[in-house]
Amino acid sequence: MKWEQLLSLKRQGDTSKRLRKEQDDTRLGFEVDYDRIIFSSEFRLLQDKTQVIPLSKTDFVHTRLTHSLEVSVVGRSIGRLVGKKILEKYPHLQEIHGYQLNDFGAIVAAACLSHDIGNPPFGHSGEKAIGEYFSSGSGQKYKLDVTEKEWQDIVDFEGNANGFSILTSNREGVEGALRLSYATLGTFMKYPKESLPKKPTSNICDKKYGFFQQDKQFFQEVASELGMISNKSNPDVGYFRHPLAFLVEAADDICYTIIDFEDGIKLGLINEDFALEYLIKLVQKSIDSKKYNELTTKEDRISYLRALAIGSLINDAVSVFMENETAILKGEFSVSLMDKSQYKAQISDIIEISVKNIYQSKEVIEKEIIGYKVIHTLLDVFIQAYIQTSTNSGTNFDKLIMNILPEKYKGNKETMYDKLLNICQFVSLLTDGKAIEIYKIINATKI
Repeated sequence: MKWEQLLSLKRQGDTSKRLRKEQDDTRLGFEVDYDRIIFSSEFRLLQDKTQVIPLSKTDFVHTRLTHSLEVSVVGRSIGRLVGKKILEKYPHLQEIHGYQLNDFGAIVAAACLSHDIGNPPFGHSGEKAIGEYFSSGSGQKYKLDVTEKEWQDIVDFEGNANGFSILTSNREGVEGALRLSYATLGTFMKYPKESLPKKPTSNICDKKYGFFQQDKQFFQEVASELGMISNKSNPDVGYFRHPLAFLVEAADDICYTIIDFEDGIKLGLINEDFALEYLIKLVQKSIDSKKYNELTTKEDRISYLRALAIGSLINDAVSVFMENETAILKGEFSVSLMDKSQYKAQISDIIEISVKNIYQSKEVIEKEIIGYKVIHTLLDVFIQAYIQTSTNSGTNFDKLIMNILPEKYKGNKETMYDKLLNICQFVSLLTDGKAIEIYKIINATKI
């Protein structure tokens, strides 16, 4: 892969080439991507979607929106630091093409900002709830009506693929959705493959899938424009990652490792003394002991260590990336940057305690159970109403349900796959609160 291609400013529908040296630096194309995501309705919905603690009433606990903003800040820093080193290594990128170090930061920040935009309500359990509705619930009856790959899209419903669809899918009057640059779209794609074959290799890019069958053709256009390398071990559509996707993943890994841990401490799910011991292992080289000992509150001590820990992991991610940059460009780097981190043992320790004390806490599990019931009910009711009314055989109840389906989801889809995915995407874009509100209406508990 070549950086000149990987940093493409092209947007869906462009008929002429966009050159970096001709860009207006007061309104740079990559920064436009960030702005379009920030102002999108789909991004705003993240303010009421679970990050770790579903339906939390505590004001300092992170939502998907605050998490995404923090990941974008960390990603921007990593991107700029990498950009500086890339331009030093390949000076022609700046001298001939006009690329600047901030371009790398802007691309990574935009991709980070949108990295969770396709995630359903109720956290990762929401993805599982949608998939299991079809694999083991009422939705099993539709299996024979779709192709094998279409079925896999649905039973393995994936927030990353849903995000790509949200960012790129056409609908009447809105061609190409947000029309982001191909560089940002490529960077967004942590898993540039279709849903089958499932995990064909141990390469990190094959861990999940990144686009639905309905978006396959456009994804291939993006990959071709960027010069991404086809993954020959995957007989179907699969590519090795855009190099900057590793930076998005690193920013996300850093934030959920450290900040989810911080949430757990503030909620009292993790003992402060125990937590400080884990964090100090990450910051031994940079901690100012005098300053630390002057901090009198738990919140200030945790915040100080969190900032230092994130800084340490940012610098480490940049080092790992540059040490392996040549292999990454060849598609020969098969793990995440954090897997090669000098702090891998410390990161693993923190994640282990977070899983035990936060992700598997009674509060989280109880609310995930509620989420399953809510999502399965909504899928049942809306899929039946949508399919029945499309064939003019809907009941009065079906017609009433269709009245609360947003207009953009009412268009008649031709295939069963498109119909099912349409309702899955509607449910996926509901906030936690809105999903529960509609559930209560359906079950007549909101009167």
